[in-house]
Amino acid sequence: MDKTILVINPNSLEEMTREIEAAVAPLRISGGPRIECVTLHEGPPGINSQQDGDSIIAPMLKLMRNRERDCAAFVIACYGDPGIDSMREASRRPVFGIAESGILTALTIGQRFGVIALSAKGVSRQLRKIGSFGVTDRLARILPLEMAASDTMDESKTYDRMVACGTALRDVHGANVVIMGCAGMAGYRKPLQDALGIPVVEPTQAAVGMALARVSLNWEGD
Repeated sequence: MDKTILVINPNSLEEMTREIEAAVAPLRISGGPRIECVTLHEGPPGINSQQDGDSIIAPMLKLMRNRERDCAAFVIACYGDPGIDSMREASRRPVFGIAESGILTALTIGQRFGVIALSAKGVSRQLRKIGSFGVTDRLARILPLEMAASDTMDESKTYDRMVACGTALRDVHGANVVIMGCAGMAGYRKPLQDALGIPVVEPTQAAVGMALARVSLNWEGD
């Protein structure tokens, strides 16, 4: 088995995959597992609803099965972790979702975490996910940017809204760590953290970091 971590962008935006590539670049270590980022071309341009998330499960499973022999781990680079249970059921390889990994990372940093979501439509799905982890009592609040995934690559539309949401999460809702609730926004992480003065978690980095540890330590025994 090749020690490749396959990071799947389940929407069809190549621009988003390039942003994900930039997010994981600091985690590429000489002599370590290879990190490969791919676009699911069958996916919609954004995962904005439960139906969007459900629609990509079959093509993601097909992609995973085609790469099972040459990959050591899979990362679903969409906040909400669409298809994660099906992929874990179907694969012998570890599968990481960026929402789960981002939340677990945040819990090691602060007592109460806040999430900056893309839109209000996604908040209920995120609340269900957090409830399934049993950590609702550690959630400060989820606040939406009210943007599409494609818009987040435009700094003029994004950064000020992120600072406003992060400030409200910190000052009004008591968050002492913030999670960026979308893949592909790693470029905003440090400026946002500097502006807020509290830790900010980029969830794709969190997921790939967990995958790196698991693959490097060979917990699967392959």
